[in-house]
Amino acid sequence: MKFSALYLAAITLACTAVAVPTSGHQGGPKTLTLDEAAKKTGRYIGTATDKWILDGDEPYAKIAASDEFSQYTHENTVKWESIEPQPGVFNFTGGDALVAFAKKNGNKNIRGHTLVWHSQLAPWVTANNYTAPELKAVLKRHVQTVAGHFKGKFFHWDVVNEVFDDDGSFRKTIWYNTFGEDYIEWAFRWAREADPKAKLYINDYNFEGISDKTNAVTALVKKLKRKGVPIDGIGAQGHLISGSISNTTEALWRKWSDELGVDVAITELDIRIKTPATPEKLKLQAEEYAYIAKACLAVKRCKGITLWQFTDKYSWVPDVFSGEGDALPWTTDLEKKPAYFALLDALKGKK
Repeated sequence: MKFSALYLAAITLACTAVAVPTSGHQGGPKTLTLDEAAKKTGRYIGTATDKWILDGDEPYAKIAASDEFSQYTHENTVKWESIEPQPGVFNFTGGDALVAFAKKNGNKNIRGHTLVWHSQLAPWVTANNYTAPELKAVLKRHVQTVAGHFKGKFFHWDVVNEVFDDDGSFRKTIWYNTFGEDYIEWAFRWAREADPKAKLYINDYNFEGISDKTNAVTALVKKLKRKGVPIDGIGAQGHLISGSISNTTEALWRKWSDELGVDVAITELDIRIKTPATPEKLKLQAEEYAYIAKACLAVKRCKGITLWQFTDKYSWVPDVFSGEGDALPWTTDLEKKPAYFALLDALKGKK
């Protein structure tokens, strides 16, 4: 998903007005951070970010570098338009910068996002002035060059992203229209060749409840595994709407874990509400963050949760969904919201 500009002042004020202060228990025992609580369950908490934000916002960078997180995802700088802007010309500057920041600040893990997607492609790709064999070579070069560059530096890769429509049919993209579903298998095999140790995921939105779409990915993963394709996990993006979250989340993720034998990760979590924020809306949102965490904790092979940014200040939501926002656990002023504390309590096992 794309990053956004700063919130409008009215939204900022509304969110700040109902924020929970960040002050802890003065003189008491140290309060666990999100990631410290998650680690006690064998899981992680991460955030999407990019180096340009870290370089330009010191208070933000301090939180990002802290023990709240042990994993980063590049929000945009590893996507095709950024990393291969011209045919065969790769720009790893942004990707390498976040890797260095992660190493400097606790040797945090990196999730690669993403190798094959229909969106945020370079214009020379979308122009598609290639024969099918030529385009296949372009795709292979991209997957293997990017995955190879970060070999040993990323622990997970979103190999293919958003391959299904909500009705369970394959999304009609440059890749599907040219190759059918074969490109998915190719991408996983090429990625494993380039980086044998990284865990390889298929990633999509609306993977948080049983539906035609999730039935389709279940069938696809079964098929790929029967063919020996190296697919290790399913990523549920978690771009959710408060008040409209499925009650079959845990059942779905358990099915993937137990029946398919793959890992599960929540890869891009935010829960948007109608703005302006109110205490009632933030209370419901907080309960929903806890619900997602508890679903992950209940599934043995659920590896962790990545927030898609941690502060409303840099959320993509208001730019894309008019009248919606306040989707993250920190306000635009970097104050912790009810969602933060509910998420923390859930990770600590509180009912």
